[in-house]
Amino acid sequence: MKIALIGYGKMGKAIEEIALQRNHEIVLKIDINNIDEFSKENLSKADAAIEFTSPHTAFDNVTKLLEFGVPVVSGSTGWFDRLDKARELSESLNGSMLCASNFSVGVNLFFELNKKLAYLMHPHQEYNVTLEEIHHTEKKDAPSGTAITLAEQIMEVYTEKLKWVSDTSPAEDELLIISKRIDPAPGTHILTYASETDDIAITHTAHSRKGFALGAVLAAEYISDKKGWFTMKEVLGL
Repeated sequence: MKIALIGYGKMGKAIEEIALQRNHEIVLKIDINNIDEFSKENLSKADAAIEFTSPHTAFDNVTKLLEFGVPVVSGSTGWFDRLDKARELSESLNGSMLCASNFSVGVNLFFELNKKLAYLMHPHQEYNVTLEEIHHTEKKDAPSGTAITLAEQIMEVYTEKLKWVSDTSPAEDELLIISKRIDPAPGTHILTYASETDDIAITHTAHSRKGFALGAVLAAEYISDKKGWFTMKEVLGL
């Protein structure tokens, strides 16, 4: 498969390494130094594009890729307030797109554990639920997209929680997400249910970017010959 990388920072380089190991070809690498090469002609060489940039550029990048007719895998976070517009565009163009807050296989299994645990814990109101996420200092968004996904999953069960809040004293109808930026942490997410008598916690800790990179490549492999809007649940058969 021929892959275009939109964003060639640490994640882009990790994705390139995994893609080459899986016998794919990188036909285009776009970063801040060669934006002029981000063209329909150059993208026509690719079977799929993997986009990992920034919250400020992701929507525009995704829009261009969809307009160019290239299947898109987007791993940028911090722009999900415009996700519905991206989906509408993808559908109107009969495009192919997969967007995820986290591409790690382990994290996506963790998402399923999170939903199950919330269902089990909700009847026991003596437990207070909180989230904590720890990432490296170069991460631009806080809380992480993964933490927001976890919070939204919990709030589907804890309907009395009306919103999540970050680094503040939450009201009873708010779910607290604590964000920390510590090098060189690739990413840790901790869900804790605490009561006066005991605590129950589940944790996912990434040891490197390789897990995220592998998931992104798996996603590109999955959507390269498909049309529609997809998630990692389809890729992993969850």
